[in-house]
Amino acid sequence: MRLERLNYDKIKIFLTFDDLSERGITKEEMWQDIPKVHQLFRDMMLEASDELGFEADGPIAIEVFSMPAQGMVIIVTKSKKDDDIEEEFDDGYIEMQVTLDESEDIIYEFSTIEEVISLSPRLNSFGVPTGCLLYFENRYFLTFEEKDLYGIDTDAFIALLSEYGNPSTITIFRLMEYGKEIIKDNAIQQLYKVFFKQESF
Repeated sequence: MRLERLNYDKIKIFLTFDDLSERGITKEEMWQDIPKVHQLFRDMMLEASDELGFEADGPIAIEVFSMPAQGMVIIVTKSKKDDDIEEEFDDGYIEMQVTLDESEDIIYEFSTIEEVISLSPRLNSFGVPTGCLLYFENRYFLTFEEKDLYGIDTDAFIALLSEYGNPSTITIFRLMEYGKEIIKDNAIQQLYKVFFKQESF
């Protein structure tokens, strides 16, 4: 579990699928209203309090983004209390508004453009010429949509990406809004052609 403070009233929590399995929770169960998922949220809030000083002491909004290769990204935002509404809750009660979104995008981040360039011939020969290349906060990102991977061995594809980069905890929405788009379509094929001077596909 990795925690990051985004601003005064918002934090991001990244859970890998290993984090979930250690707690006996499957990916599918994350969408269910069951006791072990409630306990996971309580544990996350305790850790956020200890590590970041983030106190969920009132209404909070929780956005859960599930990504196939990375795990779960959870955005927790404190809601402003409505002064006109009399507090009827016991101390320590947390009112949660949960939004769930399952993304099929695969997002990997790289420290340098050289890592992405070195990866391009391997992905190209693997049968994946697609992808979008973006730049954000001094890192490079490759994103792939579900349709890009039709007929591809996803586990082998993820293993190949992991040799050069790391799964990203940034959501596709944040990347698209704040990142700089370098190559919009067929990023792997274009990098391969430019840097390896060979015909492809």
